[in-house]
Amino acid sequence: MKLRKTLVLVAVAGVALATGGWLLQREAAPVGSVYQQARLFEDVLAHVADYYVDSIDERRLYQMAIDGMLDQLHDPYSVFLKRDDFRALSEATSGNYGGLGIQIDVRDGWITVVAPLPDTPAERAGIQSGDQIIALDGRPTEGWKNDQAVKELRGEPGTAVELKVRRVGVEQPLTFKLSRATIHIRSVQVAMLLDDRVGYVALNPVSEASAPELADALKSLTEKGMKSLILDLRGNPGGLLEQGVAVSDLFLDPGQEVVETRGRAPNSSRVYRDGKPQPWPGLPVVVLVNGGTASAAEIITGALQDHDRAVVVGTPTFGKGLVQSLYPLTPEVALKLTTARWYTPSGRTIQRKSKSEEDQLAQAEAAELGRDTSKVDSSLVFHTDRGRVVRGGGGIRPDLFVVPDTFTAKERAFMKALGNKIPTYWDVRAGYALEAKAAGRVKGPDFQVSPDMVDDVMRRLRARGVTLPDSVLAGARTLISDDLGYEIARYVFGRPVEVRRHMNEDRQVQAAARRAKSPQDLLAIAAAQAPVTPRN
Repeated sequence: MKLRKTLVLVAVAGVALATGGWLLQREAAPVGSVYQQARLFEDVLAHVADYYVDSIDERRLYQMAIDGMLDQLHDPYSVFLKRDDFRALSEATSGNYGGLGIQIDVRDGWITVVAPLPDTPAERAGIQSGDQIIALDGRPTEGWKNDQAVKELRGEPGTAVELKVRRVGVEQPLTFKLSRATIHIRSVQVAMLLDDRVGYVALNPVSEASAPELADALKSLTEKGMKSLILDLRGNPGGLLEQGVAVSDLFLDPGQEVVETRGRAPNSSRVYRDGKPQPWPGLPVVVLVNGGTASAAEIITGALQDHDRAVVVGTPTFGKGLVQSLYPLTPEVALKLTTARWYTPSGRTIQRKSKSEEDQLAQAEAAELGRDTSKVDSSLVFHTDRGRVVRGGGGIRPDLFVVPDTFTAKERAFMKALGNKIPTYWDVRAGYALEAKAAGRVKGPDFQVSPDMVDDVMRRLRARGVTLPDSVLAGARTLISDDLGYEIARYVFGRPVEVRRHMNEDRQVQAAARRAKSPQDLLAIAAAQAPVTPRN
């Protein structure tokens, strides 16, 4: 124990000195105080390790001490990342991982392929939408959860994996031998024209590839005749601050401020400005946001709103106005630490005041339904370039507040009656869609869900032991029809067709499209709402 005590004492003291010695200098603290605290910590740890009633591994004690220290910061974003979490964060920010390129879901207890990604090992091998992966490297996969399936399918590029697949209409299972590769997670999830003039791009998340992918998508849509753009950032959890700046640069002019960061650490205080002319000046832009729009996605939204470059539609954003820095400590673990706050060009912080991450999520969810419970100081008034009033705290308020579609009372009664049978409802829909695909019953992407198809789903639910009153089922026919349409579109025709079907029934998208279809009105909104007070 003596040797361990000495080594830890030196290590802790070394950390304090490496941070600039500020602990030694503050309030004229005696030179020995840091060493005394380190010795006290090591003595407590030694007593717990040697004398606690239950034996605890010393490595776990150190981990508990780290977690306890960070927990006392009361900051859910400052965390010690272990191997799997560190890898997941690296994959999310880089947009790359080692794997096969398969979008999966769990249906009827089996891993089911939603779609193989383009130009990946899965697509090249011939894996199809609807295939059930029943074994991986000889191990049955029945009962696997999504997280386990993702972990098992991913791995180092170049490593081999064998999949046994069950396919509708094929009597015997199929065997695929694949080699994992580097798979790129696209930041531009969808890019399409809603009509001959209005472009729609869903961006999620904000990664290293966001700006170049978005630029490519806008170039393609412009060549197809796009005259105005809906940029959908709903549900975008953010990502890299620098990429949030790079995306904003596509819509701003040189010298315009994008975001300012302020912190204590060296180089943490900085003003980020646009560095080059925007490729599509004057392109009318609508930004769609909701309570899931956070972090770097909010940086984009705030910059475009403050410079009156876009009209923001939807519900208030999540409200994450903090910047985290990543400090790799070993090749497998890292410290993610909040090191700065960020401010929009008008000078506002959008950080929600909350007691915990759960409280912040509850506020965002309430705002999504039009019941914003965030604590916003009404005296904190800021102005956009054209003088419009915007406020800080509580996320970014949209220029046009539009709540999302919600269940009717009868639809809520249906979902409540399903209870723990909701997964069975999902499985029945997916099974119907896969059968329709195998039989070729759906001829084109503009198909309609007939009353007979809804009746068939209800019969299948009863056959699976889901017994609901006829009155409850009758009240849910529209919901079942919509859900079945989305499922068939996804499995038979692919994600773009499913998204387009959703767009046709999405209240927020339709509100954005109405604004985007009248570019002159869109460009005039900011000016029409501007007070005479200039921006301060």
